[in-house]
Amino acid sequence: MTCRHNNLAALAALLTLSIPATAHAELPPPVRAMIDAAIATGDADKVAVVTDLALQTNPDEADEIAALRDAFDAHQTKLAARAKAAQEQKIRSAGLLENWSGEGELGAFRATGNSSNLGLSAGIKLKREGIDWTHKFRALADYQRSEGETTREQFMAAYEPNYRLSRRLFAYGLAQYDRDRFQGFSARYSLSGGLGYKAIDKENMQLAFKAGPAWRKTILTEDRGSTSEISGLAAMDFDWVFARGLKFSQSASAFVQSGNKSITSLTALEAQVNSKLKARLSYQIDYDSAPPAGAVKTDTLSRMTLVYGF
Repeated sequence: MTCRHNNLAALAALLTLSIPATAHAELPPPVRAMIDAAIATGDADKVAVVTDLALQTNPDEADEIAALRDAFDAHQTKLAARAKAAQEQKIRSAGLLENWSGEGELGAFRATGNSSNLGLSAGIKLKREGIDWTHKFRALADYQRSEGETTREQFMAAYEPNYRLSRRLFAYGLAQYDRDRFQGFSARYSLSGGLGYKAIDKENMQLAFKAGPAWRKTILTEDRGSTSEISGLAAMDFDWVFARGLKFSQSASAFVQSGNKSITSLTALEAQVNSKLKARLSYQIDYDSAPPAGAVKTDTLSRMTLVYGF
């Protein structure tokens, strides 16, 4: 902070020297002092307001006022470029376990379909954003025991690296593990890779699509063997901050192979409680067009959770 103040003070002094003495004499000292004080804050909005007022009240000194503002803008641009370069260098030199951010989720759920019950839900999401690479990891667990018996047991973990090809186009990879005995499988492994595209990339709204070939291996319960198939993956992610502290999100993915397709849809609404804590209400649908014997095609899961960001 002290360094920044010294830089701004030096800038104000430099601006004083850069304006010809005859021009400086024409600008009333109180007006010049007001502009210098605005420059010293480093606040571009304040400088714009003060110089606009100075131009209105001192139109004959427009050249000098414009020179002061232009010099300030050039200095701010140089500082921003230095800060960006320093940040990029910090990212490039970061270790494997550095620059991760994420959120933890804990709450309750209600399930219908292959099981109908209430239970606990816990999850975690991690993200590491680099210059060209973005790494994402997520895990989620829903579990319940009732009268000594497990009535819900669903686990999911996924790792997804993305490589930026252009501002909107990216390549992705995906490795995912699922377990849900009530859907008829004790383990399911999925691998996929392909291309993605950011159709909307705004501060308050993002929409991305991705698709590519995939491989899935499913180990069935009750020693019924396993299946291994080549399939295709198509997915979309949508996030919309539609009001202050309120966010709507919709994600969906579909694995499609010969004779079967499995679709997952997750709809969520988040409300910001404070800078770290959010309340989330979500509804998930899992559909399998050809489920194992004894399982139904559609499961639904409603969750009410608290989410802590870190």
